[in-house]
Amino acid sequence: MSSQAPNEADVIPLRRPQGRPAASPPPPREPLWRDLVGDVLRRERLAQERTLKDVADQARISMPYLSEVERGRKEASSEVLAAAAHALGLGLGDLLSRAQGELVRIAGRQADRSRRTSTSPYNGLCLAA
Repeated sequence: MSSQAPNEADVIPLRRPQGRPAASPPPPREPLWRDLVGDVLRRERLAQERTLKDVADQARISMPYLSEVERGRKEASSEVLAAAAHALGLGLGDLLSRAQGELVRIAGRQADRSRRTSTSPYNGLCLAA
């Protein structure tokens, strides 16, 4: 037996079995709440031109923990979220309302995309008699 790599003529390309349609792409993943809340916290902190250390110190939480919350790596308690929000001059309701607004915006964008990628030959056109 030779240890040479096969040349192109020896390789048989793989084919999808006939009669089976290609799988449709999975539906877009819904965003996680912790990602939305973290994005709002980070955006507000940056808009105020404040450092992680400054906000974390004022909120009395550790800087690494606040960083993890902002990046959506940690699921923070309501107490931690309230402390971070207050350190930024927001109420907990303000923070959650902004995160909810982001969720609505993202969900609307995903719905628009799914309507545009309709597999119908009529592309969403419907006529009534």
